[in-house]
Amino acid sequence: MQVTGDSLGLVVGNTMKKEGAAAFWKGIAFAWFREGSYASIKLGAYAPVRDAMGANKPESPFYLKFAAGAITGGVGSVVGNPFDVMKTLAQANKGSAIPMTELVGGMYRDQGMAGFYRGVGANIARACVLNATKMGVYDISKGYVSDLSGWGRKDLRTTFCSATLSGLFMTITVSPFDRIRTSLMNQPTDAKLYDGFVDCALKTIKEGGVTSLWRGFIPIWARFAPTATIQLITLEYLYDTFGYARI
Repeated sequence: MQVTGDSLGLVVGNTMKKEGAAAFWKGIAFAWFREGSYASIKLGAYAPVRDAMGANKPESPFYLKFAAGAITGGVGSVVGNPFDVMKTLAQANKGSAIPMTELVGGMYRDQGMAGFYRGVGANIARACVLNATKMGVYDISKGYVSDLSGWGRKDLRTTFCSATLSGLFMTITVSPFDRIRTSLMNQPTDAKLYDGFVDCALKTIKEGGVTSLWRGFIPIWARFAPTATIQLITLEYLYDTFGYARI
């Protein structure tokens, strides 16, 4: 949707008709590598960084919790950027899936190592906003949910409700960065359409208006909400298992 501008129904229908159901899993290998690197850092390092900043108390300033999320998200995005670029190209490719080795080889041949870091500025900005919102809203929401419901902070119901709220706010704040990042990463391997983040943002707004920055909001939300919930519930369980303080 972010690439074509078509509606959700039209994109799904055309994809099924032209490429079959398997097309919805294009780039899954790159997605695995991306999550294994980026997600591990942005989630696993949040609590240690937050604690190091002195923001591990319920009354700690919210901006410190957002800052801790932004730091771990930004670092994780740099590590995962090459996989993000290749995943975007694999998913945007029309027709039969291109083999991983061919896609990677073509990028390296045309642009060298720098090609794997195209859009890294937008990706860092997106990751900082995403993880700051995700971890910050989740951390703060646990206090509100616990106070309003009477459930403990460690209660699974508190975790679930807080993670769901986090997923919604993530979608609202991240969609514009996601849109720009997709455009930057989806440039042909042998051409450069945008001169960085700001140029891409201005051209996107000029072409489709400000609201085009939230193009694809529903599928992004449909991805973020369950993913954030599963990730945060799993993260809390792992913290408990290995003796770390929960969020």
